[in-house]
Amino acid sequence: MYATSSGEGCYIGSMKRTPTAEEREREAKKLRLLEELEDTWLPYLTPKDDEFCQQWQLKYPKLILREAASVPEELHKEVQEAFLTLHKHGCLFRDLVRIQGKDLLTPVSRILIGNPGCTYKYLNTRLFTVPWPVKGSDAKYHEAEVAAACQTFLKLNDYLQVETIQALEELAAKEKANIDAVPVCIGPDFPRVGMGSSFDGQDEIDMKNRAAYNVTLLNFMDPAKMPYLKEEPYFGMGKMAVSWHHDENLVDRSAVAVYSYSCEGPDEESEDDPQLEGRDPDIWHVGFKISWDIETPGLAIPLHQGDCYFMLDDLNATHQHCVLAGLPPRFSSTHRVAECSTGTLDYILQRCQSALQNIRDEADNGEVSLKSLEPVVLKHGEEIHNETNAVLREVRREGTPVEQRNEILTAILATLTARQNLRREWHARCQSRIARTLPADQKPECRPYWEKDDPSMPLPFDLTDIISELRSLLLEAKP
Repeated sequence: MYATSSGEGCYIGSMKRTPTAEEREREAKKLRLLEELEDTWLPYLTPKDDEFCQQWQLKYPKLILREAASVPEELHKEVQEAFLTLHKHGCLFRDLVRIQGKDLLTPVSRILIGNPGCTYKYLNTRLFTVPWPVKGSDAKYHEAEVAAACQTFLKLNDYLQVETIQALEELAAKEKANIDAVPVCIGPDFPRVGMGSSFDGQDEIDMKNRAAYNVTLLNFMDPAKMPYLKEEPYFGMGKMAVSWHHDENLVDRSAVAVYSYSCEGPDEESEDDPQLEGRDPDIWHVGFKISWDIETPGLAIPLHQGDCYFMLDDLNATHQHCVLAGLPPRFSSTHRVAECSTGTLDYILQRCQSALQNIRDEADNGEVSLKSLEPVVLKHGEEIHNETNAVLREVRREGTPVEQRNEILTAILATLTARQNLRREWHARCQSRIARTLPADQKPECRPYWEKDDPSMPLPFDLTDIISELRSLLLEAKP
């Protein structure tokens, strides 16, 4: 169901990946925030607090809740049966992800369903869709029940798209009228409006694009089977199923819609319990906070069976959210506009075909040569696939002008080194202790892979020696 985002290759031997600058900055901010808090908690609000709705309207206006009663009963029934069907057939898996250079299994089990060929990347792991049956799709399913479940989530997707556009219309109307408060909790009697004269054609197109969900990431977790869950670190909100984060790999300013289904357990918060402070730990909640803000109270919003919430416009960029565990098992369907411009199977095929255009027909001796040695063409090819063997023959050839050799080496070294690092990282993940504990049908596989002396491959799998040679040639080429 999934493969790593760095799965363009793999490597022999283990190596811990160096955290990116963005990851280091994020970790530094977290540490500074925790140091500033010392032994105190930041304030947060729940519906039991008088100022809860006012704070929501003022600081979280792009977060919308749709109560379960607002959703058609027949849709509730179909979606909840579909969740249970996929769970029964063993379709949801815990993902092997990488956080701060460490390989971890997510406490939540997941499956990605969506448009055929689409992918979704998070925490250095890329998931591939199990396709839902969109028009023109020829997807085949081994189980009729699984096919029906995928059809149901496409139906839910269509419904949530309409609801998202409606919410965006309301938000835009309030902003244009300079009204601060927007509806935060939409009940069954909420007035519906359509595109009016205040919206032009571009507004309508933009709203539809922001709600054009192409994937849904389904989640499941049973807290009773999780011996350890992290405590929420800033507000003291209790056990977290999913830590504070921004959703990744989304089209800029696109919306996220979430349908929540707690399988069983209490339906209401324990408001009459005088000993209970903060959020009810028996009830699942979604937590929201403004990123790195210690002045604005956070929110903990209870999620009852069939509730939906929507993150509109830039909320996902400016705020962080977490999922706070309750007692019963819980499913969710999180609909997103995944950024797939470079993450579909069609795109990958097109890139391979583009790279092959620079290769001449094979000579009688089996050697491959290139049509162009222009640095921009070589760099383009190296970003796609391995043309390096043909390049090596050119730069090793006596009589190649020093300036041309230098340009060629500079063009390919960075991308070749990046490929080597990706291979190392993926192989390390495949061989990690935690990966070895997974069932055989869930273990990540180190593919493609070939032995050092494989005569069918133009280059060795481990590119260390090749990179060293190119660096030496580059140094020789410099005056």
